[in-house]
Amino acid sequence: MSAWLAVVAVCVATLGVGALGLRLSRTTSDFYVASRIVSPRWNASAIGGEYISGASFLGVAGLIFASGSDMLWYSIGYTAGYLVLLALVAAPLRRSGAYTLPDFAEIRLRSAGVRRATAVLVVGIGWLYLLPQFLGAGLALRTATGAPGWVGTVIAVLVVAANVTAGGMRSVTFVQAFQYWLKLTAIALPVVLLLFAWHTDGTPSAALRDSAWSAPLNGADHPVYRTYSLLLALLFGTMGLPHVLVRLYTNPDGRAARRTVLTVIALLGAFYLFPPVYGALGRIYAGDLLGTPDAMMLLLPGRMLGEPWGEAATALLTAGAFAAFLSTSSGLTISVAGVLSQDLLRGRFRASVSGFRVGAALAVLVPATLSLLGVRTGLADTVTLAFALAASTFCPLLVLGIWWRGLTRAGALAGLATGGLLASTAVLLTVSGTVESGWPAALLGQPAAWTVPAAFAVMVAVSLLTRGSRVPGVGTIMVRLHAPESLDLNRGEPGPR
Repeated sequence: MSAWLAVVAVCVATLGVGALGLRLSRTTSDFYVASRIVSPRWNASAIGGEYISGASFLGVAGLIFASGSDMLWYSIGYTAGYLVLLALVAAPLRRSGAYTLPDFAEIRLRSAGVRRATAVLVVGIGWLYLLPQFLGAGLALRTATGAPGWVGTVIAVLVVAANVTAGGMRSVTFVQAFQYWLKLTAIALPVVLLLFAWHTDGTPSAALRDSAWSAPLNGADHPVYRTYSLLLALLFGTMGLPHVLVRLYTNPDGRAARRTVLTVIALLGAFYLFPPVYGALGRIYAGDLLGTPDAMMLLLPGRMLGEPWGEAATALLTAGAFAAFLSTSSGLTISVAGVLSQDLLRGRFRASVSGFRVGAALAVLVPATLSLLGVRTGLADTVTLAFALAASTFCPLLVLGIWWRGLTRAGALAGLATGGLLASTAVLLTVSGTVESGWPAALLGQPAAWTVPAAFAVMVAVSLLTRGSRVPGVGTIMVRLHAPESLDLNRGEPGPR
């Protein structure tokens, strides 16, 4: 009963905080980028709220529990990716004046074809990332209450759709900032009780002495390759995640965008201190749950604590997990809805508030349907594949588009097609379980080590071969991306298309 109350409380609080944003959302700019007036601290909390997904809240602890201490690379990679984002793209992307990633592609390359390709990739990555969020919501509710898995999925879909369609980015910003601090509280407080119980029990550690538990990616073929490919995906995939990038557009200027990213690194570092503790304690007290690692964190308090503390800790963790699914799903839905309404919808729905709402409904429909039809994937594994796809497509486009004036339209299209095709094929084969062992499984399960260099190489090679078709006025565009906002460049910010 307490777990049900926790979920209901999170949903009611989410809708209540979102209603505050609804009262302030009046213009199209409010719906897309919160009128670009979000302060760095507020924006950093919102980014932390949407970035800490179910893969972070439940999945990382589950991976450390099941596969060993080398899974700490997930926590490191998730956080360090923002250092790359800070160094390479944060301020220039905000200075571009874009509303979405396709907007940036068109501003930089003046090409409707590149814009459409970028739009398709945003939608694909968004749906791939949304699928484990809805699956995880069902898993969390089923684990904590025994309810059918589809119940949690339906609740998450309805709450996310209501928040996003009602108030857009302004509403979601309030919700996600609130949910970051809720998740931090929900994961931190039970640790105090669990560590006290562990200490009272004589601090057993025999289960951690197994040398295999500290081996790189324990149990997988070619672990060294998988480790480095995983890190590459996380470090370079962060800058290509649509729901992360759309947050940078809400800052007032490039300086605020950099300050936002620095604050995000601190907030994520604080959160990721806790999943390893759950993973290590799970090895001691919940070894029989190795077959269901994503559920371990919710079941652990019941193993270690008596009533009523065990039930209270489980309810708090359930609330945090559900908040993770709701906040990340909201950010992804915002980014996908913005692209759908600007680039893929036509007629009166295009680039309007009503179009945004239709796009939001479509954004949740596909992954929700897949989750209800019985598609099952590991939370962290599926999210990692989304990172690999983002790293193989948007990372080359952003890095070369911002820092190399030689990028051409043909080069961008060829690189996006190469990276997108290779990474998508790897994702489909991995999720379907077509290849299960050996080098093929390693290369497809962690494809970033070869798909990212391939995309960069093709983008550069084709651009050099087509250097005669460079974008006219590219020098002015590069100045716009890199010059301080205090300089008057006589630029107007484009509205949504």
